[in-house]
Amino acid sequence: MYLLTSIFQDPEKLLSLLQSSLLPMVKGALYYTIPLTICSFIIGMILAVLTAMARISGPMILRGIARVYVSAIRGTPLLVQLFIIFYGLPNLGLKFDPFPSAVIAFSLNVGAYASEIVRAAIQSIPKGQWEAGYSIGMTYWQAMKRIILPQAARVSIPPLSNSFISLVKDTSLASLILVAELFRKAQEIAATTYEFLLLYMEAAFLYWIMCFLLTIVQDRIESRLDRYIAK
Repeated sequence: MYLLTSIFQDPEKLLSLLQSSLLPMVKGALYYTIPLTICSFIIGMILAVLTAMARISGPMILRGIARVYVSAIRGTPLLVQLFIIFYGLPNLGLKFDPFPSAVIAFSLNVGAYASEIVRAAIQSIPKGQWEAGYSIGMTYWQAMKRIILPQAARVSIPPLSNSFISLVKDTSLASLILVAELFRKAQEIAATTYEFLLLYMEAAFLYWIMCFLLTIVQDRIESRLDRYIAK
């Protein structure tokens, strides 16, 4: 009751607090949350494609490594992975700053989950597409590059877009290893003002705005791709 009462006791003070806290949070989003999301997703997608290809057509040893990687990442919490890289690896002499640690953890996580999306998309392409490529003299990798992957990319865009939006929210975990992203800024301001509810709601609102804008972009991309899909 005290928190709710304090929030509405002095509207002018609270409006001033919201205004003064908005800029640091936005800076945290621009300088850390968004770059962290983009870097992690790009690296993660490279890992995803390599892992998916290893599981589909790689030699037995690569298939085994890829399976273990995907199983280990999918079977452990992201927060634990983040802590292992930032707090655990220094025991082995591998020490990373907060931001690179977050990039490594999120990239590995995205790579594992996205690899299953990519693999399923590739395997969803009809066998006749392969046969069509072979019939005009293409090799396996030529057919994969010119016929299969472009179609698989179209199929995988909706789930990968959802993964990207989820990653935006997951970056808030980086606050636990001292990355000064959006939520970390909210925590720092709340620690000095004690208006936890107000500031955390403000942070949640900013996350919602970013995800809402990304959802609009996702819908437009999907609508554009639908033009080329036979009904």
